Amino acid sequence: MDEINNLFQGFAVALSFQNLGFMLIGILLGVLIGVLPGLGGANGVAILLPLTFSMTPVSGIIMLSCIYWGALFGGAITSILFNIPGEPWSVATTFDGYPMAQKGRAAHALTTAFTSSFVGALFAILMVTFLAPLVAKFALKFGPPEFFAVQLLTFCSFVGMSKEPPIKTLLSMMLGFALAAVGMDSVTGTLRMTYGQESLLQGFDFLIAVIGLFGLCEILLTMEEGLSFQGKHGRISLRDVLETWQELPKYWATSLRSCLIGCWMGITPGGATPASFMSYGVAKRMSSTPDEFGTGKIEGVVAPETAAHAAGTSALLPMLTLGIPGSPTAAVLLGGLLIWGLQPGPLLFTEQKEFVWGLIASMYLGNIVGLVVVLTTVPWWAAILRIPFSIIAPVIVVICAVGAYTVHNHLLDIGLMVIFGILGYAMKKLKYPVAPLVLALVLGDMAESSFRQSMLLSDGKLSIFFNSGLSAGITILALTLLLLPIFNKIRQLFARR
Repeated sequence: MDEINNLFQGFAVALSFQNLGFMLIGILLGVLIGVLPGLGGANGVAILLPLTFSMTPVSGIIMLSCIYWGALFGGAITSILFNIPGEPWSVATTFDGYPMAQKGRAAHALTTAFTSSFVGALFAILMVTFLAPLVAKFALKFGPPEFFAVQLLTFCSFVGMSKEPPIKTLLSMMLGFALAAVGMDSVTGTLRMTYGQESLLQGFDFLIAVIGLFGLCEILLTMEEGLSFQGKHGRISLRDVLETWQELPKYWATSLRSCLIGCWMGITPGGATPASFMSYGVAKRMSSTPDEFGTGKIEGVVAPETAAHAAGTSALLPMLTLGIPGSPTAAVLLGGLLIWGLQPGPLLFTEQKEFVWGLIASMYLGNIVGLVVVLTTVPWWAAILRIPFSIIAPVIVVICAVGAYTVHNHLLDIGLMVIFGILGYAMKKLKYPVAPLVLALVLGDMAESSFRQSMLLSDGKLSIFFNSGLSAGITILALTLLLLPIFNKIRQLFARR
């Protein structure tokens, strides 16, 4: 009852005319940030953080968090319409969202993505409201072994659950690990594979790679196919939205499972990107028709979008209760709190009740406002498919180039984007999956750091991953998924006999 009373007081704060205005501005700016590839939610929040210095802490955090919600929503738009992930966590959405758009079901795909995002965020907000103390204690149990076990589970689930040949999946993933190793070693400080290029000291930026692998690659493939969008004649109407809402309840189990995966990955913290990949893989594994995934299956949009929003929202919980950011955006928000003179931690809930519960109330309202804003503009976004490819292709290339340049303000990044675009094109033509490469590039550094920290703690003994029940359980599950293709081959051999 105390939490409910505090929440009502938070709504009184968030529902002021001024804060509602900041909420709407934040959502619109966030959607724009999410649509532009290369900018990213964390970068967008960081760029706009100075705008909030003249505001009260409550108004400032409400606007910044709504920019985050808008970016989460907006990242799905270009993923579905152009196969260009606006955000890292939208990569998994392209697997089935873009094929749906190509089949003329752009409105259904966008409505599915937005509604699933709303459900995932709402689930996480309810958890933040009522389970904060319990979840904070659970997060404290995670050390380097547990973090590496979670990352290993993500990698192994891709190998065990992919419809691609396991060898091709592993080769693609190994290339991603090699690219992730470029730059300065975070443990020893030595340089690896930089070849004298100062711009490679920090390695290959994930956003530049994604823009090339998905954006330019798709342009090249479409040019080869005849300069046309297959789904450009898709018609959009309110009936499409209502039909999608009628269909979505069929996937309640996938949605609930994705919510749990997302919240777990957001709190631990694993992040929205691995949560979306893992949720997609689990949904495919649990489906009665796994072969339909990747061809435009609506369930393939529900799973990653629900998990990404649940992870992105729940990542704020350890930031508020422990001062441990669960995502890059949460880290930027943490910096904002410190600038405003607020110290995150358990005392924040007692000393700054108006701030904390005003923020939590704004999560509910911002999620609702975000859903309304993006759903009412679905026809505008989907209408982009009707623009001739000869007009829209140069625009996409320019946006990709600007997005790549703004990451570090280096012209070399545009060249790297082109190289990654050619690499993605070659991999598509040779029928090698691109997603494992992207996943390894995203999590490679994190996995390496967690593994090496674990080895330092155990004097090089791998048994550290089996010392605690939590890390042992996750590691055993990961190894089981890794060996799953071999088990399936053996089972097929015995079945033939």
